[in-house]
Amino acid sequence: MNGKKVITMKDIARELGVSVATVSRALKDSPRISQERKLLIQNFAREHNFTPNLIAESLRHSRVQPLKVIGVIIPELVHYYFSTILQGIEEEASAHGYRIMVAQSGEHYEREVQLCQSFYENKVCGIIVSQAKDTQRYDHFQRLIDAGVPLVFYDRISTGVEASRVVVDDYMGAYHAVNYLIETGCRRIAYFGSQMNLEIAKNRFNGYKDALLKRGLPFDPSLTRICDNRPDAEMMTPELFDGDYYPDAFFAVNDDTALGILYTVKRMGLRVPEDISICGFTNDIHAVSCDPMLTTVEQYGNRVGEEAADVLIGHVEGTIPLDHVERRVVRTKLIIRGTTR
Repeated sequence: MNGKKVITMKDIARELGVSVATVSRALKDSPRISQERKLLIQNFAREHNFTPNLIAESLRHSRVQPLKVIGVIIPELVHYYFSTILQGIEEEASAHGYRIMVAQSGEHYEREVQLCQSFYENKVCGIIVSQAKDTQRYDHFQRLIDAGVPLVFYDRISTGVEASRVVVDDYMGAYHAVNYLIETGCRRIAYFGSQMNLEIAKNRFNGYKDALLKRGLPFDPSLTRICDNRPDAEMMTPELFDGDYYPDAFFAVNDDTALGILYTVKRMGLRVPEDISICGFTNDIHAVSCDPMLTTVEQYGNRVGEEAADVLIGHVEGTIPLDHVERRVVRTKLIIRGTTR
């Protein structure tokens, strides 16, 4: 984890033209391997400074499991959705006899890199992570994988590395929400979303855009903003009403942003949903404490957390091979309330 590429058993197997199982047996001095081949593999491993992940290895092959600790990196602890995911991770981990060690990146790449290093040094048996908003380099994740540390992404995945992931169906969740707005008579639907380096941002934007085009409505870039929090929503919403043709609906990437829109349009004297329909994405606790209550897309964070922990434990205990990329999708559901017609 010092920045140099860490050689794995898979690398040794590829270089020497043998199976990973053969490499594993040779490194354990198994009598099932010829002395000549055993020495070839052991010398190659020594020359290339191969170090096995003893923690994960012991957990996969021993009933005595002294370090059943999972590292969890969360972007923001105060975010309702991430807190429900954390709850799901903890419940599933606890049910299997694991504990969790939690840290937040604060949406910063540098902090995320430090946390990956810290978890590795503290010998966690695996890491569950949702990447920070400004993460655009993935070397720190790849180093964990190369070192044999099981890694599972949730919600915000990294397409730059091959690792297991658990996500919600962001595209279909957005598509169905915008389609519903159109069915209820909306024709100029604004979109407030996250920066497009995030996969979930791309998927929700594409769901929004495709729903418009499928129903014969034009995509108007002037109705879109990079805006994924309440303060920015309160600042940017009035901008869309400066011209002659203003929106009759908003689809927001999360509920926090949707509530900022709701507060602002009401302050501007517009009626919701008679003049403006609003739909969010999360279904957090604030969605039912506003007036009118918020139409939104349920993400089922608890289930996402349970699935992420299940996959990680599967990698650690060997029921899911480390070199297998597990992809799981949690379905969303549109929750219709008072902010839509």
